[in-house]
Amino acid sequence: MGSLQLFNSFSLSVSPATNLRRPLNKGRVSASLNMDVEAPNPLKLKSNGSNEVIDEEAKFIVGSYARAPVVLSSGKGCKLYDPEGREFLDCAAGIAVNALGHGDPDWVRAVTEQANILTHVSNVYYSIPQVELAKRLVGNSFADRVFFTNSGTEANEAAIKFSRKFQRFINPDNKQPATEFISFTNSFHGRTMGALALTSKEHYRSPFEPVMPGVTFLEYGNIQAAIDLIRNGMIAAVFVEPVQGEGGIYSATKEFLQALRSACDDAGSLLVFDEVQCGLGRTGYLWAHEAYGVFPDMMTLAKPLAGGLPIGATLVTERVASAIAHGDHGSTFAGSPLVCSAAISVFNKIANRSFLSSVLKKGDYMKDLLNQKLGGNPHVKEIRGRGLMIGIELDVSASPLVDACRNSGLIVLTAGKGNVVRLVPPLIISEEELKHAAEILHECFPALDNSN
Repeated sequence: MGSLQLFNSFSLSVSPATNLRRPLNKGRVSASLNMDVEAPNPLKLKSNGSNEVIDEEAKFIVGSYARAPVVLSSGKGCKLYDPEGREFLDCAAGIAVNALGHGDPDWVRAVTEQANILTHVSNVYYSIPQVELAKRLVGNSFADRVFFTNSGTEANEAAIKFSRKFQRFINPDNKQPATEFISFTNSFHGRTMGALALTSKEHYRSPFEPVMPGVTFLEYGNIQAAIDLIRNGMIAAVFVEPVQGEGGIYSATKEFLQALRSACDDAGSLLVFDEVQCGLGRTGYLWAHEAYGVFPDMMTLAKPLAGGLPIGATLVTERVASAIAHGDHGSTFAGSPLVCSAAISVFNKIANRSFLSSVLKKGDYMKDLLNQKLGGNPHVKEIRGRGLMIGIELDVSASPLVDACRNSGLIVLTAGKGNVVRLVPPLIISEEELKHAAEILHECFPALDNSN
């Protein structure tokens, strides 16, 4: 039995011991000092059930997550399974990460082949997959260069540092170069101290204050307020999501992004597009900002780029890159051969025009379905989004609906102030699966009335 087949057999159900190779010496090996040491037993690495995993998590893991009471042990395509074999249709994709679903064969092949060749070397040395991925990102974007990180928040941290270094670089004689930032309401840029300072929700920031100073939050879409503040000459960079994910699936207008671009150009500020969630095909465009025809000085990426492995990237123009010198920033793990090989396999599929067209088509299909099935419900205020990044805004908390959907075999997320159902399925999802998701949502809507 191949390694992948063996993994899948463990994932869905505990395989009988007779299916495994019989261990030598009844599972015991003779070690030095004449001590008997029990050899690892794969069956013991698997929990007896979901309840055991949940109980042990509470004992051993820091309690920073309010997890849904589900253990996910395996997946294939757009389906997920728990240890008891229950099936779930995945419309969350690991928070917009698993763009190619679970177990994509090309992704698996890229990871396993690279793991057998070279996994990690650090950035003290060159590696081929890192350069190849950077060439693809540059060749298909506004950017001239890439800085790799391990996550979206790290990509935004890099953009913060690059912004301040850039302002000092182009104004070497200015004793007070621009160091401040603009972010917007409903924004989410990450949880590290710099990115957290750019995140609008106070409950994320307040337990950890003081965070990085010098950030002003403006109303998302308020053109005049942004222009007025940028003109003061103290704004190093403006951070904005072309489509807000965590904030509630709000799309910017073309006029808003154009105004930011023009104001930044006039004042010498940098424009940073955070496409950690909305980028790389999610909206039906390779990059969300392409739909607007407005281009940034920097763009941050992460979630779907390596198909489930940790990666982030800060894409920059040559003008910005020229300000960055050896030692200005770095990362031990970022851009490893293993992760970059995975990312190349993801990028090669998503960047295909027919693939992107299918995302647009399926997004329109799903919004039409949702409007047909849910549009008349008094709890539904708006159904919005681009591509397969869809939000259903409610007049009450979405949590009872999300819980009911999960109990009925559909995984979705919340967003905004907890009153938005967020749908960010794998981009490979079929229209049949989207129809099934819409039916479950419709069937579960009474949970909102029952909870109230």
